[in-house]
Amino acid sequence: MKKLDPAAYIASLNIDSMRLGLTAIKNLLLSLGNPQNSYKSIVVAGTNGKGSTAAMIASVLQCAGYKTGLYTSPHLVNVRERIAVNKKEISANDFSRVISTVKNTINAPATYFEVLTAAAFVYFQRREIDIAVLEVGLGGRLDATNVCRPLVSVITNIGFDHKAYLGNSLTAIAGEKAGIIKQRGVCVTAVKQKKVIEVLEKICLRNKASLYRLGKDIRIQQRKEGLVTYTGLYNTFDNLIIPLLGSHQLENAAMALAALEIAGLKGFPVDAAAIADGLRNTKWPARLEIISRQPLFVVDGAHNPAGISVLYRSLKKDFSYGRLILIFSALADKDYRKMIKKIAPLADRIILTQLQTGRAVKVADMGNYLKKIGYKAIITKNVRMSIARALELARAGDMICAAGSLYLIGELKQAFPELVSYDKKLQIE
Repeated sequence: MKKLDPAAYIASLNIDSMRLGLTAIKNLLLSLGNPQNSYKSIVVAGTNGKGSTAAMIASVLQCAGYKTGLYTSPHLVNVRERIAVNKKEISANDFSRVISTVKNTINAPATYFEVLTAAAFVYFQRREIDIAVLEVGLGGRLDATNVCRPLVSVITNIGFDHKAYLGNSLTAIAGEKAGIIKQRGVCVTAVKQKKVIEVLEKICLRNKASLYRLGKDIRIQQRKEGLVTYTGLYNTFDNLIIPLLGSHQLENAAMALAALEIAGLKGFPVDAAAIADGLRNTKWPARLEIISRQPLFVVDGAHNPAGISVLYRSLKKDFSYGRLILIFSALADKDYRKMIKKIAPLADRIILTQLQTGRAVKVADMGNYLKKIGYKAIITKNVRMSIARALELARAGDMICAAGSLYLIGELKQAFPELVSYDKKLQIE
């Protein structure tokens, strides 16, 4: 019998194929013995910040002594990044085994995300984890991760993204994301828009669920010396260090800590030491990640207008540099025009590049739009060429920033695997 090539099988499923609905994943998991029910879970949804929030929750739980699974998406370089236990990604052999198990169980067509989600659940069961932290892939109500009954549901924020699937209004998108709120469940959120809050309140009332909000029930503050104070539902924690860059990470940390407070009431208590250590030791790539100091080179996975707005504020507030050299590319199904219009005024040089995925917007289209709004762009054929051009342009004190899509950051890291170190200077082969 020919040995399964998990990478080839996963690739054959088409990463861009999406199906919103739970029937197929429920049937698949039923055939697998419902592995997702063998451990507790926390589910994190939101337009932006859900990966960082999930990583913080998982890091604290691990520091508290719980065997913790983390399931996230998308990956940057290797699909195995999506599935980890205690911060260690699934091995190639284990990945092959769980994918084989899922493939041999499938009796109806399944999507890329459904297969990976089922594989994660099986792997977590085999590793006998205590708790899983699950990042929602798309939306919430009909996402494949929404088959668990979580201890707490987290909705970081809600903005415009995936409008073709989730709706053209914030209230419609909110309704989809709020689908992770269960009967008599608990939801914590950092959303601020009045209409969105009303949607969440309505759904919580209907489900007899509790809703806790940042700014009302939960507060977080960064002091001048950089230390953070969290005043939550039941506890106050002082002198916290959040290593993830950007002031927006305060909100993500608040959501993580609120979720941990709720989980603590449901059998997963964490003490102040675990919270401090877990936050301090959180790592999450491609979120204002510094991959080089000389020149200063930052990559950020901002991939929608809301994410670009956060990046814009962070670049102005959290960094010091001479000129900003921006490398940008995006997917065609995103509002790339609004993204470009927001970030372009901050950049002294703009380098556009073509991504390899078929979902990418054509570099010529981005260039034409930039020209239309009064900016010049340097056009490159691929990510490697864009980085080479940025390095040629960079002078002492300048900053290079790559943003617009996680696909862009993934291609960058794949082309330059040695860049992951904070201390290494970029080298062009």
